[in-house]
Amino acid sequence: MASSGGDVHSRNGGHGVSSFSASSHQRIVHIPNILPHERVFPIQIGSELFKLSGASISSDAPSYFSQYFLCQLKQATDAGQDPSTAIRTLYIDRDPVTFKDISLHLQGYHVKPRDASHFVRLFADAQFYSLPKLISQLYEEPIHITIGSTPFQIPRDIFSLSGPGNTPNFFTLGFAIFFSNPEDLFPGLDREGLIRPPSIVPPSVPNRSAEVFEELLHMLRGYPVKIRDETHRQELLRDCRYFNFKGLEQRLIPHDKGFNQARGREEIVLRLRDILKSGISVVNEPMVGDPLAGWVNYARPYVDDKAMELVLEIGEEGTRLHFGPGGKEVRAEFFRDTKTRVAKLFELVATKLNLPSSTQPLGLLMAKGGRNSEPPTPGNTPLSEDLVRVILDPEASITLDGQPWTPTDDSDSDPNFPHTGTNVNTPNTTIPIPSIPSAPSSTNDLLTTESPMSNSNFSTPYQQQENPLKRRRLSSSHTHTPQTPKTPYGVATTTSPLVGGGRDEQWIVKTGQWRLRIQSVPKTSTNSAVPPNPAKASVECCLVAVKVEAVRRERGRNAGRAFLGG
Repeated sequence: MASSGGDVHSRNGGHGVSSFSASSHQRIVHIPNILPHERVFPIQIGSELFKLSGASISSDAPSYFSQYFLCQLKQATDAGQDPSTAIRTLYIDRDPVTFKDISLHLQGYHVKPRDASHFVRLFADAQFYSLPKLISQLYEEPIHITIGSTPFQIPRDIFSLSGPGNTPNFFTLGFAIFFSNPEDLFPGLDREGLIRPPSIVPPSVPNRSAEVFEELLHMLRGYPVKIRDETHRQELLRDCRYFNFKGLEQRLIPHDKGFNQARGREEIVLRLRDILKSGISVVNEPMVGDPLAGWVNYARPYVDDKAMELVLEIGEEGTRLHFGPGGKEVRAEFFRDTKTRVAKLFELVATKLNLPSSTQPLGLLMAKGGRNSEPPTPGNTPLSEDLVRVILDPEASITLDGQPWTPTDDSDSDPNFPHTGTNVNTPNTTIPIPSIPSAPSSTNDLLTTESPMSNSNFSTPYQQQENPLKRRRLSSSHTHTPQTPKTPYGVATTTSPLVGGGRDEQWIVKTGQWRLRIQSVPKTSTNSAVPPNPAKASVECCLVAVKVEAVRRERGRNAGRAFLGG
């Protein structure tokens, strides 16, 4: 007990008391001497009378209260009156319940808003009474908002701490109106003649789900959220876009990334509609005979710190493969939104290669009404024709009419298969792309300029050869002789869009995954299905099959249908 008493004595009479007294004195000194600290001033708010000391009023000043009572004291002094009897009660027609919290703040207590409604009441009255410290405190409070029917308190630093891309957003931009300048009484209102502050509706977003927003906040705090199904993912993505959480959106989009041991590089699988301009890049990988060869890479903005080889997924039955006469050439035709997206993607790749995004001369383009007057098609980009070249890689997994399909064993000699053994891996280098030939002066000769590669002896691994592609080989139990599909009565036969017409082999691709390869344009042989376009660049972007699920006829598509309700 003696030891305990000694400790008490040292705290009461030693350095502990001196330190505590100095700290207390320092806090008291910080209260400006605007009003006499010991005098009591009456303030009636609505139907309730409050009596506050001069120290309390001076603790957050200059304010409406300090200015009013200073004038009262000055008038009493000038008139030679006793200030204790000359001070009149200040009456303000405002809510006394809200002022109770403000009086606690003036008395030195920390007042924390309970919900969005309480927050806007404190905010409005703090502005009206011109209380600088309370206004500054409210500027640092969490954002109080109601999502759906659930109140939320969102820390202001959660957006900056959650990673790049999540600010500015719905909240930082929306609340910037109220928090643009602490010195503004109310944004857009004149201080002079303002009898009372305007009514402020508590912020709310009634048309969003509170459950989904809670999961988004959970992710912003750094915790993972388990995606239950595709519907759940789309709900999260929809609200990410609504609230402008761009970084969070990139983490939520469907993707698959990893290291491909067979190819010795990292790759990422993404859907076509999720590709953004800022993530596209091209890496040069020269091959023997093709120094311009390369691959399109991708890095998700705000998320990935390095680019990976892109595997592009195109679904929704937006692709049709055309096999040219003799199976020497495979081309892809796109439909609906897929066609537009592929065209935009090729434009992005062209800009990364320092190529113009359009094959039309600028003068003719402007005469037609500008860039937007062109139909969105791959043929209007310098990297492809309307039908995009396709390479069926021997390692690709292809399912045709529900059965595995493999090319012939001698596919290594086929022009549609890459010769991977000649790759020279030189990543992170710039591809030396030759410029597109300039347009001639005559309008009639706009597309007759000769390609700089057309007369060279340059040959590529993809140069056209005479070996036909045997396009179908199923498992041994399902082998059959290809037959010409029967034409229903009254339905016209489908002719090939490739040069030469006639019926060609066509696959409807339900879903396909493709790598995007940059290569020199092969020399055009006399049997080429697509004639050369001199206005194109000397390189092209082609699709290399990774995984394809396709059907040859409508029967295969109908076999995959499901009945409604089970």
